[in-house]
Amino acid sequence: MKMQIVNGYAAPAESAAKPKSAAKAASRGTKSMVKTKSTAKTRAAAKSKSPAKTEASTKAGSAATQSTARAKSPGKAGSTPKAKSNGKASAKSARAAKSASAAKSPKANADSSASAIIDQQIRDLGGWRGEALARMRKLIQEADPEVVEELKWRGTPVWSHDGIVCTGESYKTTVKLTFARGAVLPDPSRLFNSSLEGNLRRAIDIREGEQVDASAFKTLVRAAVAHNRGMKKR
Repeated sequence: MKMQIVNGYAAPAESAAKPKSAAKAASRGTKSMVKTKSTAKTRAAAKSKSPAKTEASTKAGSAATQSTARAKSPGKAGSTPKAKSNGKASAKSARAAKSASAAKSPKANADSSASAIIDQQIRDLGGWRGEALARMRKLIQEADPEVVEELKWRGTPVWSHDGIVCTGESYKTTVKLTFARGAVLPDPSRLFNSSLEGNLRRAIDIREGEQVDASAFKTLVRAAVAHNRGMKKR
């Protein structure tokens, strides 16, 4: 058996070989641990980088999608305000045209709807009452072409020019024309036959089969208009 001096002592050669084997094994273990740690670090770094790359890729893809959508529809963002602006301009133009029309023809705008309702009232009355009211209405318009037709007091027909000229009321047995200031109007033909006791109003009651003198009635209407104009100037 071969002997070897180890640490001042004689030892067999096999015993001396054993430390070298152990040293090699330890060295291998150390290298294996280094490799394991290095692999773990590499994997961890790869994992940490991968979500960042994925998130960056997702953001880039979203930005690219939005950019593509904008490129495909460049006119949408600008078209909506223009459409709204055009709609507002059209509405303003319509209102301006309506106001201008009302300023140009106040009489036509004031009595157009009232005239239509009075037309219907005459049709609804029918018979002699409808005929009487239609006739007196025509005489009023002939006497004063600028007279305005209105509706007051729950749909009562009213003819006005610088104030009320007269009203037209229909009852079961009479058609009544009441002049607002009849008491101060000259009435040489004595057409007024109702409301004679009042201090201001006078009325003409028309019964079935009766006819009011057309010329005298027109004169009375013109006198009422003249009186209203005189009152307005004061």
